[in-house]
Amino acid sequence: MREREREREREREGMGGHNGGDEEAPLPLFETEVSKGKLAYRVYAVTVLIGICSIWVYRSINIPTAEEHGRWAWIGMFMAELWFGFYWIITLSVRWNVTHRYPFKDRLINRYGDKLPAVDVFVCTADPRIEPPTMVISTVLSVMSYNYPPDRLNIYLSDDGGSEFTFYSLLEASHFSKHWIPFCKKFSVEPRSPAAYFAQNSNPKDTTVPKEWLDIKKLYEDMKCRIESVIKKGGTSKDTRDQHKGFLEWNSGVTKQDHQSIVQILIDGRNPDAVDDDGHQLPTLVYLAREKRPHCPHNFKAGSMNSLIRVSAEISNAPIILNVDCDMYSNNSDAIKEALCFFMDKERGHMISYVQYPQSYDNIANNDIYSNVRSAFNKIELSGMDGCDGAPYCGTGCFHRRESLCGVEFSRNYRGELNSLCNTMKDSSVHELEQGSKVLANCSYEKGTQWGKEMGLVYGCLSEDLITGLRIQCRGWKPVYYNPERKAFLGVASNTLDLALVQHKRWGQGMFQIFLSKYCPFIYARGKIKLGAQMGYCVYLLFAPNSVALLNYLIIPSICLLRSIPLFPEVSSLWFLPFAYVYAARNACSIAEALTCGETLKAWWNSQRMWLFHRTTSYLFAFIDTITEQLGFSHTGFSITAKVVGDDVLKRYEEGMMEFGTSSVMLTIIATLALLNLFGFAGGILKVVWGYGITEGLTVQIGLCLVVVVINLPVYQALFLRDDNGRIPSWVMFKSLVLASLACLIPVY
Repeated sequence: MREREREREREREGMGGHNGGDEEAPLPLFETEVSKGKLAYRVYAVTVLIGICSIWVYRSINIPTAEEHGRWAWIGMFMAELWFGFYWIITLSVRWNVTHRYPFKDRLINRYGDKLPAVDVFVCTADPRIEPPTMVISTVLSVMSYNYPPDRLNIYLSDDGGSEFTFYSLLEASHFSKHWIPFCKKFSVEPRSPAAYFAQNSNPKDTTVPKEWLDIKKLYEDMKCRIESVIKKGGTSKDTRDQHKGFLEWNSGVTKQDHQSIVQILIDGRNPDAVDDDGHQLPTLVYLAREKRPHCPHNFKAGSMNSLIRVSAEISNAPIILNVDCDMYSNNSDAIKEALCFFMDKERGHMISYVQYPQSYDNIANNDIYSNVRSAFNKIELSGMDGCDGAPYCGTGCFHRRESLCGVEFSRNYRGELNSLCNTMKDSSVHELEQGSKVLANCSYEKGTQWGKEMGLVYGCLSEDLITGLRIQCRGWKPVYYNPERKAFLGVASNTLDLALVQHKRWGQGMFQIFLSKYCPFIYARGKIKLGAQMGYCVYLLFAPNSVALLNYLIIPSICLLRSIPLFPEVSSLWFLPFAYVYAARNACSIAEALTCGETLKAWWNSQRMWLFHRTTSYLFAFIDTITEQLGFSHTGFSITAKVVGDDVLKRYEEGMMEFGTSSVMLTIIATLALLNLFGFAGGILKVVWGYGITEGLTVQIGLCLVVVVINLPVYQALFLRDDNGRIPSWVMFKSLVLASLACLIPVY
């Protein structure tokens, strides 16, 4: 149906001529459609809300007296249910008005022809050991190969590791691009990351082009071997260093945390000699390593992005900026044109600040054991925030209007005619541009300025992207979230449990920091953005405190079950109905969303397991660390998620086996909670067998423990059955058994 409608729109465009028909009322470059099923969801939401209120009433009128056992356990459960109900009401905001965007890139080309604006592309990397240079340059090559005029395309690699290996790899990529770009365009290659393309195509599909395919693959493999050989040797040879003056920047005094600013223009897009094998112009390619000194704060990725904004303004100053992480290669060569449909729309384009694409991955295991896909988040929740004009900036895969990113406030008189800014490269020489840019990347440049405050990305928070997007919206700009059928960017997802937990811990801590800061949406954004958008932000900002309420629900019922203290109504009671309905309706809705978004039932079940793991470990530690930081007992740190693991770990991941092979505290908590609920379930069953408990209101607690036990089946396998390196270490198993046993002895009041 959608395709037929779009075809009719194209026919109308064709009938209107080159300029889209009536000059006074040109056809829009994109359309917005509200998702179907909104009425059904609202009916469901009302019924669940009634059920939640009924649970609150039951808890409040049945609180045990001071003389009865379990009074404080009951109150703890009541507090958890109050929080869950409040939080669930907030989550309604991201599903209340789900909208979808559809750009018309054919109209863009017909209307503007070759008058398209210049685009600066930022690629960020931080550590060559964790983010291999061969992966980084594949991402760079993928964005260099966009179906876009190369004289309006400028690529910047920010190397926060200041690594000579990364610079050498980028130099190799600049040579290889002369062959790769024309090959991609000649044969319409997708994706245009050479690593991803050759991994997906082990042999040429078209037998008429085997020679070109084999030649380009050999060139790529040779380049990759040279890079890996240099890294293995631990340094570049004199012959290699003689290839480019940029190697003079590295000497014995340069380290990752102590080096001068380095700016090297490897390809000058203005140079008529900078052409590919077909004689077409190459895009500009720039290497940047901002200055790092031990005594100066560098503000992590936010500092890197702000340096890129300033350096790119000096060299190319394109009105549109795309930023991607080094592991997020371009998977759609027309992504720029699709994004420009939003910025260049006559009616609404001038008010759009950024276009956010979803984060997607190409290394997802069968049934997504670590819940990396997050289909409901990408396809429903972010689209729901977009329906409230509150689409968040997610840090990668985002096209920005440079002015909005640099602190300019939106005004009703602003028109933002981007088509008048086709080529903004300066006339200065390469040497002059490099020297002028180095000053902008110095540690001292930002002192006494508004960078990190009113300009660029905001400093002082692990989730600098989220808070930056919120500030842009509060200046009057409108964001757009666009989730195309063909993913625009594909990255590397976490392929071990430890990496997944650490990544979510960082996200949870950064988001909770925002909630406790002056940028809390309910305070900072009040009256500036819609209430639905404020609530939508808080869905994610409150991940961390969710952990406390969930721990109550995982610990208290098990301990009370062992002592025959009922916490729920009997199954025969009418009060049981709201508990049963809320649980069944929420899970039914969740399953329906997962299936609608293309997931399998097993993938949905895996997501429930990871939901439990994240909220009892990642977000618990995020909560603790944020609170201690607010009290002045700790300081914010930043950890980079590794992109490479061993072959044995990768094999288990591809087979769908969870990786538990670490001794982290998070793993100890997961195992302890799993064992505690196993003990509670076993104790409840014994009471039933011996004739105690099922008539005394313990049925629901037994059922709750059973659900937790089934979710934790992979944990029990890793504790007692597995013998590979991915099992839970013996020391962790011993600690968890002791802790779970001690928890069973906790007195209940």
